[in-house]
Amino acid sequence: MAEGGLKFYILAQSPGLSPRNLTFKHGDTFALFNAEGDIRPGGLGELGLYHRGTRFLSRLELFCCETRPFLLGSALSPDGILIQVNLTNPDLFFGEVFLPRGAIHLRRTKLLYEGDYYEEIVFTNYAFRELELPVTLAFGADFVDIFEVRGTPRRRRGHTLPPEVEEDVVRIRYHGLDGVVRTVEITFSEKPERISPTEARFLLHLAPKERINLGLAVRCVEGREERSGNFRSALFLRRRERKEFTRSSVRVESSNEYFNRWLERSEYDLFMMLTRTPYGLYPYAGIPWFNTVFGRDGLIVGLQTLWFNPDIARGVLEVLARTQATEHDPSRDAEPGKIVHEMRFGEMASTGEIPFGRYYGSVDATPLFIILAGTYFERTQDLEFLKRLWVHLELALEWMEHYGDLDGDGLIEYRPSEEGLVNKGWKDSHDSVFHRDGTFPEPPVALVEIQGYLYRAYLEMARMARALAKHDLVLSFLSRAEGVREKLRRLFFPPGADFPALALDGRKRPCLVKTSNPGHLLFAEVLSEEEARDLAGRLFEPDLFSGWGVRTLSRKEVFYNPVSYHNGSVWPHDNALIAQGLASYELKVPLERIFRGLFEASHYFPHHRLPELFCGFNRRAGEGPVSYPVACSPQAWASGSVFMLLSASLGLKFTGKGLAFIRPRLPEFLSWVRLTGLRVGEHTVDLEFRRYERDVVVNVLRKPKTVEVLVVK
Repeated sequence: MAEGGLKFYILAQSPGLSPRNLTFKHGDTFALFNAEGDIRPGGLGELGLYHRGTRFLSRLELFCCETRPFLLGSALSPDGILIQVNLTNPDLFFGEVFLPRGAIHLRRTKLLYEGDYYEEIVFTNYAFRELELPVTLAFGADFVDIFEVRGTPRRRRGHTLPPEVEEDVVRIRYHGLDGVVRTVEITFSEKPERISPTEARFLLHLAPKERINLGLAVRCVEGREERSGNFRSALFLRRRERKEFTRSSVRVESSNEYFNRWLERSEYDLFMMLTRTPYGLYPYAGIPWFNTVFGRDGLIVGLQTLWFNPDIARGVLEVLARTQATEHDPSRDAEPGKIVHEMRFGEMASTGEIPFGRYYGSVDATPLFIILAGTYFERTQDLEFLKRLWVHLELALEWMEHYGDLDGDGLIEYRPSEEGLVNKGWKDSHDSVFHRDGTFPEPPVALVEIQGYLYRAYLEMARMARALAKHDLVLSFLSRAEGVREKLRRLFFPPGADFPALALDGRKRPCLVKTSNPGHLLFAEVLSEEEARDLAGRLFEPDLFSGWGVRTLSRKEVFYNPVSYHNGSVWPHDNALIAQGLASYELKVPLERIFRGLFEASHYFPHHRLPELFCGFNRRAGEGPVSYPVACSPQAWASGSVFMLLSASLGLKFTGKGLAFIRPRLPEFLSWVRLTGLRVGEHTVDLEFRRYERDVVVNVLRKPKTVEVLVVK
């Protein structure tokens, strides 16, 4: 997901994102704090309060008795809504009196709602005497674009206006090159003893065992935005959103507490990443670098969570249909019918300093859009929605066949962009596609997995055309799918090669490099049974399978580096798609190896949260996976992976009349799993799965008579 080549590389000149950082998000706003709950320089300089692609607050530090408090502990609340930090004083001389550590307890509670950040700080005096505590909150605003934080240089910037200071409010404004005035307004619940453009100082009087609450509100405003609210109302609204999401989702319980924690954290993170856009609900991709709409990411999250909560997929389809390209614009890689790659809102996007304001560089999002539409219809049987979506599906199909097929051979290819992406599949690093000798392919380039998506897209078009009684189109779509399958076999499986090619170059020469990309052909169901078994065996050879998951690139290849972004790392979503494909071919034993590897990896990451990716080093006894230095965490499609893994293991299918479980299995770490509130049409079903050695018994706990549940052993 690294936009462009080296031009938009995420620069890391000091230690990377700390696993102890505290992260949370709501809508277009997110915040990163250190473990103490402060925003101060360090690491990549990424800490801050961000709104719509701009860092509004670049400093927020709490001092008590002229020093930084000691950390006792900090965490994101289980529901992902609040950050809570517990602190105390160090040993210090307070005036003429020695104040031992632990005499004062500070509890910081943080909340985001839309563009507002709230914090409540409760001070408790556990000393035997009355205390007069000097407390300082230091703050600052740099209004830096997220791409500047990532390391993209700028020739010039806008200017900061003179700050406004009132008795309990500080306003700092920045006039951007895009003509937008961005304002950060900092308000305190109590009148400070002293206030300036950079800090507020309070003098708190506490009797023994007394508590005092100090409140802080930071409002991030673009242009003439107007908002009102407070901590209590924002907390009420956030919790109401959470309840609504919970009511519409399947409740999953299991016999394994560690699995439950992974599952719960993934669900909470998905809820956190869901964002209300003008067109519908959408899972933003990841924090900190990708807190925005990414077409490919959202589509894959929709596929991962389709059984769990189909509303996510519906929102993704709505948003991407509304933002589908309608014109030809080479500066944005836009062509009629193409699905958006990403949307950015900051100053650099508005001024055109980066091409990603509304950018259409990826070539896999468009067939994935059709795939999600087809599987969403299969899941929900929502014919009215399909009718509304059909015109967008036709536009997507037209893009694939006319603009996506650059040389008229029936495949989808791409050329590098001068300003945007060099490579346009999900592995979009500048060096992620190459020949075995390390040379880069001449364009146009045809990636193997995208041809699989193309095949599956035609099948889904046939399914949807049949549902809409467009019978004259069905055979045509099926014929085109078969044509793609034939070309794929002929061109990507050259004689003598023991592994499918990663890509074809402009002269149709295969890039004979062993990668995880062909694993997506299993997901696309384009292979024969024999081809699928053969590919599955090769994906799990030691050069490609690390023990935690399938690597993006084999250890035997010239560009292999386990600490690279796309050339040897392990990505949870990549493995989940492979696992879903293995389930389609009933290859449950290798599927379980992926499931178990990612489950056990989740033990080692803070909060049981799988990150965007981790390093591809071999698994070693007694050691966990190695973190990637600038991975996003949370990342939506990493969070969605556990849902796809579980449904793949259970062999869950929606049949129109109900549910089918094709040779269900549970991995050894799960004795039972219970699903409550699984939506089937207008009804819900409750089910329990119990493992007995290598068999799984499906118990129907509750279902209406009209819903069928079929188990195929």
